[in-house]
Amino acid sequence: MPSAPEVAFSRPCFGIEEEEAAARAIRSRWVVGGPSLAEFEKRFAEVCGAENAVGVSSWTTGAFLLLKALGIGPGDEVIVPSLTFIASVNVIVHAGATPVFADIDPGTFNIDPDDTERKITPRTRAILPVDQIGLPCEIDRFQVLAAAKNLILIQDAACSFGSKFRGAPAGSHAPYSVFSLHARKVITTGEGGMIVTNDGELSAKLRRLRHQGMSLSDYQRHKSSPTMFESYPEIGYNFRITDIQAAIGVAQIQKLDAFLARRRVIAQIYLDGLKNHTTVVAPSVPQHVTPNWQSFQVRVRDGQPSTRNALMEHFYRYGVATRRGVMASHLEEPYRHMGARLPHTEAVAASSLQLPIFPEMTHSDAERVLEVLSNFKS
Repeated sequence: MPSAPEVAFSRPCFGIEEEEAAARAIRSRWVVGGPSLAEFEKRFAEVCGAENAVGVSSWTTGAFLLLKALGIGPGDEVIVPSLTFIASVNVIVHAGATPVFADIDPGTFNIDPDDTERKITPRTRAILPVDQIGLPCEIDRFQVLAAAKNLILIQDAACSFGSKFRGAPAGSHAPYSVFSLHARKVITTGEGGMIVTNDGELSAKLRRLRHQGMSLSDYQRHKSSPTMFESYPEIGYNFRITDIQAAIGVAQIQKLDAFLARRRVIAQIYLDGLKNHTTVVAPSVPQHVTPNWQSFQVRVRDGQPSTRNALMEHFYRYGVATRRGVMASHLEEPYRHMGARLPHTEAVAASSLQLPIFPEMTHSDAERVLEVLSNFKS
């Protein structure tokens, strides 16, 4: 077996611009809470078509802060898909609330609005739909549902920065959205997250909460009188993202259009090569959705004698790295006792895998993936 894959699964795309940006932040001595963070937040909000963005140390800490700031906790239920990275579920428990699992549309891998509505109870406080693999969920239907049932709507947009729904950017629809800046995302700061909202008062609260509840940021204190002292009106946390990361994020945002264009090219090669494929099914993309192709997930066709795992082993033998598809969180040990029955989720989790996709992939890399797939004997 190969010691290293000929075609990598994913790689963060960094260049001299990110190196110089990080170096400038280090040389400035503003390594946390400074001007790079302010600029990154401003640019991120602009891309999302929102008024405010709040940088945090991860998607998880951002979602946790948001749940806490919105008063969601013990006794409350939050509806969430099981087919998601488990952080989407764990954060609900961290806030003291109870996750309630909804099933998915197996074509798009996104949470089903109809099943979500069926799961609403008198204890439901919020809906947390996920934009899976960078393909936005049917957020307009969730907006209508949340308004009709007087529920809080938080969009888990961890994977969908740069995606569009009905022509508008992810982050511009729901009242609150949370993005990830993890190394596998379309833009990355290595680790980190961003909360996006039009609510200025809430944004100010979130900025306090991310820094121990402090009333003034480091940057505000630096520009103020030496006797302008901060106060701590509420109990907060240390969930800050550094200015070094933020500087890298600014450099990454400047490349966003190029990253998206390249991902679309690779995705189209896959889509063309997988039309009417006998072994796997490509994801279904509604006409009103423009995904960023953060991931490219396929399913082994129903009725195939071979399994997803056999296909992954085949790719590995021929030097192509893959990953299993999105997990079924309700089948993991912490949530198995809840006894959720989600047939579409379970079928997709058992039969799906993700193919390599990242901006530095070449046409020949993508063609190599399809060639290896064509050699698979089911």
